[in-house]
Amino acid sequence: MAEDIQNPSVELTTQGVGPWQGELPVEEFYDPELLAKGDSRNVIDRYRYWRMDAIVADLDLTRHPFHVAIENWQHDMNIGSIVRSANAFAADTVHIIGRKRWNKRGAMVTDRYQHVRYHADVASFAEWAADARLPVIAIDNVPGSVIMETYAFPAACILLFGQEGPGLSPEALSAADAIVEISQFGSTRSINASAAAAVTMHAWVLQRANFG
Repeated sequence: MAEDIQNPSVELTTQGVGPWQGELPVEEFYDPELLAKGDSRNVIDRYRYWRMDAIVADLDLTRHPFHVAIENWQHDMNIGSIVRSANAFAADTVHIIGRKRWNKRGAMVTDRYQHVRYHADVASFAEWAADARLPVIAIDNVPGSVIMETYAFPAACILLFGQEGPGLSPEALSAADAIVEISQFGSTRSINASAAAAVTMHAWVLQRANFG
């Protein structure tokens, strides 16, 4: 990366870097304040010292066509972690269904780089998905589901997740075009909601992402 060569203060680290050393770069995507004071954000080295809006614009060029939707009826603390995974796997948009407020601690500020939409209820979410021509793929281990390991994900789709514990609501399951479950081999009935979301997103990546 060009900035790694130009600036000896840049290191392969998640702990941040100090002020820019040497001649300042002139590219518009750099943030003058970060160049002067350092960059403590948890961003990949490519985006060190970049303005936040410049990072979002750059991500928009390569986001994947899958979306992530989460029901939010119980203020589930897993939502932040799911948003963080959505950012890591370059999801197009995260959709919050139900309560607009959610615990952002687990997101580790990644929501600032991620497009987020809100839907008051399942009906309005389903209407949006239909208008966008995006099939809804519900993730839950309920009767009638198919195992993820044999399921072919659509390239463009919405991966829908429920609450920790109860899973998806009956309304959400009814709105889904397909219901997929993650194969499990132990004694527990289900895995953590945020873990299930990460597994699912990675399954989509394995099938659909371009690694060229």
